[in-house]
Amino acid sequence: MTADRLPGFGDRIAAIPKWKRCFDLIGASLGLLVLSPFLLLVAGYVKWTSGGTVFFKHKRYGYLGQPLYVWKFRSMLVSADPTAHEKHVMAIVDGNAELKKMNNDAQLIPLGKWLRCTGIDELPQLFNVLKGEMSLVGPRPDVIPVEKYQEWQRIRFAVLPGLTGLWQVGGKNRTTFNEMNQLDAQYVERRSFWLDLKIVILTVPAILKLVVEDFLSKRRSSTEIFEKDEYDSTA
Repeated sequence: MTADRLPGFGDRIAAIPKWKRCFDLIGASLGLLVLSPFLLLVAGYVKWTSGGTVFFKHKRYGYLGQPLYVWKFRSMLVSADPTAHEKHVMAIVDGNAELKKMNNDAQLIPLGKWLRCTGIDELPQLFNVLKGEMSLVGPRPDVIPVEKYQEWQRIRFAVLPGLTGLWQVGGKNRTTFNEMNQLDAQYVERRSFWLDLKIVILTVPAILKLVVEDFLSKRRSSTEIFEKDEYDSTA
């Protein structure tokens, strides 16, 4: 795969900066070292609750549109349709809709939605970072090949895909597909050690905010259903 797949962006495509590779190696190594007991606990839980494989290997597209396989903790049942996610993403792209997670609770293992909401299912991608296939910070590796993107959107493939990025700390599920690509383009233009460090620091608060919002949304929905049932019973 060459840079000719990214017309107009050749001047922004360069070798991975040494500071970024060092940052990734140190950050991923420390992350795996510190989180190893927790990762083992999650792995045991996935195995115990589903009986299937602990990890799920998924084909994505990253730097210069090259395919790679990212690792995740399996959050779906063994019998779940593996193509459902791709269809969901394509529908979002075609309609430039908000980038919300699939509403497929019936196909998830117990606490699978929580694993996804918190991003815990993505933590095995620290191994992708160590291998140099991903970075700690960058646009998320996508299920959609570069050919499906509009020309202006392809700039996201000019850098390594990341475990977190501007999109994650800048709105994530409240943004549309085009807004996500605008954030990715901003990152490519502004990338620096200090920006990467800032995004890493902001990632945990951003995730906690999403978890709280999800909890409050469920609580509101439950209250509305209860009030409706109570009204119907007295009508």
